Amino acid sequence: MQHATSHAPAATASTGAAPAWRWPLAYALTALVFLALDAVWLSSMHTTLYQPAIGHLLSGTVDWTAAGLFYVLYITGLLVFAVAPALSSGRWGTALGRGALFGLLAYATYDLTNQATLRDWPWRVTLADLAWGAFVSGTASGLAARLTLATCRRVRPASGR
Repeated sequence: MQHATSHAPAATASTGAAPAWRWPLAYALTALVFLALDAVWLSSMHTTLYQPAIGHLLSGTVDWTAAGLFYVLYITGLLVFAVAPALSSGRWGTALGRGALFGLLAYATYDLTNQATLRDWPWRVTLADLAWGAFVSGTASGLAARLTLATCRRVRPASGR
């Protein structure tokens, strides 16, 4: 009987052990890259895209509790569905592709629901958000995986030669 495989590789004598701190490092790197890119996007696109297109729907203030909860949960999703498989395979490109797909699907959930249910929700916001979600999620996941893999190389046991 086969068992489901975990994305966290087991340490064995043949493969060596990955440092225990690689998962917190991967999360921190994913968060750092995602938050930095998203801050640039939101600060630059607020006045050029969101305010003109959906300003009548925007709140005057940010609910930082809701925003913080979103980022914690979303970055956890990127770690589980994009970064962890890349760390297990040793291929950072896996995180890039899976992160982009995760971002596209997650942002599509929000924007296409708004498109379907809200009066005057513009297609330009939906299309910009879908592209942004794929880009920022793929970039954050791919870069975090690449840096984590480079930092946390597996320790190989001495060969005795």
